[in-house]
Amino acid sequence: MESRDLTLAAIFGALYAVGVVALAPISFLPFQVRIADALLPLTMLFGYPAILGVTLGCVVANSFGGLGLVDMTLGPLANFLACSVGYRLGRKSKLAGSAAITAIVTLIVGAYLGVLFHLPLTVTWTGVLLGSIVAVNMVGLPLTYALDRRKAYLFRQPRRKG
Repeated sequence: MESRDLTLAAIFGALYAVGVVALAPISFLPFQVRIADALLPLTMLFGYPAILGVTLGCVVANSFGGLGLVDMTLGPLANFLACSVGYRLGRKSKLAGSAAITAIVTLIVGAYLGVLFHLPLTVTWTGVLLGSIVAVNMVGLPLTYALDRRKAYLFRQPRRKG
């Protein structure tokens, strides 16, 4: 892994963890809006370093949430799967990639939150879906489109001296 990839993974991980923990009151409930999930669609641009970052950032963030080992393993797994699928779909359609991210996170996180909070799945799926629509699709997707238009500048190779 190149230093650029490690740096991207570290930045995405730190941003995700801080975003979730700083907004803990709305990040760890059956009805949650994880504003940090706005980073998930950006993995369609930045690829596997960003996917690794949001996955590890989720491990760190969920260790502060009080929901235990289930949340510390299944939450990051949801991020990893959602972003991996979103990355592949996002090559052809950012909208399809974002929809897949939302669906996968909703299904996995909503399912285990239903078990942890002893609530019907319809309640927890609805809560996670609504929060994901806000964070992933209303915040993250427009940000992804904006950065994609500037891709040539963002992904340029640095000039080497000598």
